Amino acid sequence: VEKKGKKNVFSGRILEIEGLPDLKCEQAFELSDASAERSAAGCTIKLNKEPIIEYLNSNIVMLKWMISEGYGDERTIRRRIEGMEAWLANPELMEADDNAEYHTTIDIDMNEITEPILCAPNDPDDARKLSEVAGEKIDEVFIGSCMVNVGIFRSASKILEKHEGEVPTRLWIAPPTKMDEKVLSDEGKYATFAAAGARLEMPGCSLCMGNQARVKEESTVVSTSTRNFPNRLGKGANVYLASGELASVAAKLGKLPSPEEYLAAVKTLEGDSAEVYKYMNFNE
Repeated sequence: VEKKGKKNVFSGRILEIEGLPDLKCEQAFELSDASAERSAAGCTIKLNKEPIIEYLNSNIVMLKWMISEGYGDERTIRRRIEGMEAWLANPELMEADDNAEYHTTIDIDMNEITEPILCAPNDPDDARKLSEVAGEKIDEVFIGSCMVNVGIFRSASKILEKHEGEVPTRLWIAPPTKMDEKVLSDEGKYATFAAAGARLEMPGCSLCMGNQARVKEESTVVSTSTRNFPNRLGKGANVYLASGELASVAAKLGKLPSPEEYLAAVKTLEGDSAEVYKYMNFNE
């Protein structure tokens, strides 16, 4: 990808994503968060009512708990609860007009994607199939940022649990919230990460912020973060952006796996996906 003279067609525009109506709200947030990295003015994702109802019911319980703990301004939180309850009583969603005109329409056939896709160093526009970059030595791996959820860490733990001793990479683990950290700790996932020699970061941004912890200079990194601009994670670092599952396999092998190696490693997730990727519902 030519780095100079590029035009960002997303800049200042609204992205409307359709075709994934059954995504959980947390999954939809990951896509909408990523739109900010394209300098978009905003992003909407068309979902069915069911995942939104599930998400709001959970959040109402959490917000009531926050009030009981004296967190924030009670009046503001109660207004949010009342707004959620009002919508739940009559759940109606906005939709695009049938005759809406768009600057560009991009159709993606998911059936044509048969292997993981990464963003190559150091440009989030430089997308590559795993088979194109397989075999490259990896020095450090970062699993964290607002692009991950508790399920990603469970999958990482499951991929790493049968590895003997420490992984050959410097592995960073940074859950986005303290709630994620507590769940993972209670489930014993932190013990797996510790056995693999991972660096367990405080919940939050960590490496993704770019001004806190840093990877080693000139290192090659696989990251689940949103950005891989030059020098953001570390001076002279070459950073691939990838899924949590691919990052976990790379951490375990010390290299970018082949598609076959990747599929073999994630096969361990089969049969347990419902539990691995279960989100935190506070009303359950």
